[in-house]
Amino acid sequence: MQPFTTLKGLVAPMDRANVDTDAIIPKQFLKSIKRTGYGPYLFDEWRYQDQGEPGMDCTNRPIKSDFVLNRPRYQGASILLARENFGCGSSREHAPWALLDYGFRCIIAPSFADIFYNNCFKNGILPIVLTSDAMDALFKACQAEQGYKLKIDLAAQTVTTPTNEVLNFDVDAFRKHCLLNGLDDIALTLEHADDIHAYEEKRRNEAPWLAL
Repeated sequence: MQPFTTLKGLVAPMDRANVDTDAIIPKQFLKSIKRTGYGPYLFDEWRYQDQGEPGMDCTNRPIKSDFVLNRPRYQGASILLARENFGCGSSREHAPWALLDYGFRCIIAPSFADIFYNNCFKNGILPIVLTSDAMDALFKACQAEQGYKLKIDLAAQTVTTPTNEVLNFDVDAFRKHCLLNGLDDIALTLEHADDIHAYEEKRRNEAPWLAL
């Protein structure tokens, strides 16, 4: 997993509450269990005029020009502003996979669905919770200024605006450690590889019949 330390990125505003995981990545794309390749299908039903299918070439698909991610000014965004209860619905891990594959490393919202919030950390995305008033101010500034960027510093737990206003956010210490060091569940387990191998060797010596 790619570590998250600091990020200065273009911001895209998704001014909708209760965005569910089926909107983030529709159910037909769950047939694959690979973690990559979902970016072109992110928000598929909102981005395109036709229905997407796994493996479809999205290059020439008709788009909905009024959708925020289809607007030229937000191309290349790596930070997403969202509203309440982002990531609600089913627990599909494909949702953060699609967001990450598209290029988002950070999502800022007043609240997140619990499972989605947890899945973000496990896949290298930083979900930040700010107050509704702070979110209103960020949405207003982002929509008013083309090329609006924010700086995220995970170690300092700060969001810095172009006017140098600093917003602080909370994050669990263990999740922060994992993101800063790029540790997913597998990497965390491998930190104890020597102890695991020693235990396996001990078990083989004590009960060799179990290794048959």
